[in-house]
Amino acid sequence: MTRSRSGERESARPRRRWPGYAAAAWGFVFAVPSFYWALGGTAGATTTISPSLVRLVEEGVTWFVVTLWITGVLKVVGGLLGLALARGPWGRRMSLLLQFAAWGAGVLLFWHGALFVVQGVLVETGSVVLAPDVLPVSRWYTYLWGPWFMAGGVLFAVAARARLSPPSGRRGEVAAGAAGGIGALVLSAGMLAAGVG
Repeated sequence: MTRSRSGERESARPRRRWPGYAAAAWGFVFAVPSFYWALGGTAGATTTISPSLVRLVEEGVTWFVVTLWITGVLKVVGGLLGLALARGPWGRRMSLLLQFAAWGAGVLLFWHGALFVVQGVLVETGSVVLAPDVLPVSRWYTYLWGPWFMAGGVLFAVAARARLSPPSGRRGEVAAGAAGGIGALVLSAGMLAAGVG
């Protein structure tokens, strides 16, 4: 009987870890285009990214190149966060920090992607009109970039959920995750209201 329970625990571990590994892979893969564009590469970007952003890359506008490097680094940090969620066990403080960061990242990513999708649907239904040269790019944001961000958000949320402590020690982690998620939502809404996001 003991052997059976131990075997069950061991077989459950890969299932609890896969979301963290998937979130890590998402972050590392998504960092590649940021670094590529920061280095001046535009292959593939001219049809899938806003023309104004492509021009900033082609002209090597310093603030935009720096932004690309920063976003690339943040995506690598997201990949490391995914790995941290997949590994463990961690101490109490680290578990709280991981829950806060993972739920914050999950909400930010999902919200950002959902905005792309909603805007794209509005364009597709004719509720919002775009210049003809931007219309094909809008479809990439609707059907590729938006869902990609949303998938990353879901992966980080699932990875965080999978790494919760047993029910007896869960309350603090749930509160930290809620704080991270709500904080990310407030930040995103504020940036959107300010016209930044």
